[in-house]
Amino acid sequence: MSFRFQELEIPGMILVEGTLREDERGFFQESYKRSAFLEGGIRGEFVQDNFAHSVKGVLRGLHFQDPPKAQGKLVRVSRGVVWDVGVDLRVGSPSFGAWVGVELAEGEGKMLYLPPGLAHGYLVLSEKADLAYKVTAEYAPELDTGIRWDDPEIGIEWPLPDPLLSQKDVELPFLKEIQSPFSFLDGKGR
Repeated sequence: MSFRFQELEIPGMILVEGTLREDERGFFQESYKRSAFLEGGIRGEFVQDNFAHSVKGVLRGLHFQDPPKAQGKLVRVSRGVVWDVGVDLRVGSPSFGAWVGVELAEGEGKMLYLPPGLAHGYLVLSEKADLAYKVTAEYAPELDTGIRWDDPEIGIEWPLPDPLLSQKDVELPFLKEIQSPFSFLDGKGR
């Protein structure tokens, strides 16, 4: 099995494409292989796996976890289709405040790695969607926060109007209202 790694417009944000082995029974894919990911530039050690199920129109985000338990995330879709977005919150980054969106769909073998210091969100485009994601730090509710999904200064182009949101996500602050706890230290942001 092999992986291809493509760094996106935000440094350290990497689209991972895994090889699918298909036959009449279905397919098989390696979803993570530490040696390949290290070679591909993803240095985070994953310590927790998460799973989320959502229906069409649900938007979750834009979430992040503050240091000292900031999380890198490796996201994949096991059912359905989502528009997955990362926003760079790392002070000093050449892409601070910029966003990148990628469509992730079941059966394509694509995953998205978001390094610590990026806010993460996704919008469900299919009738239902299941996401599995690995994180580099355990969940710490006291450090769990985010920024507004519809911040006009960020200007994310969400593909569906009027998403379904949690009350928590509706009440998140705009980027200009927070002091980012992240810095872009090594130029690669991983």
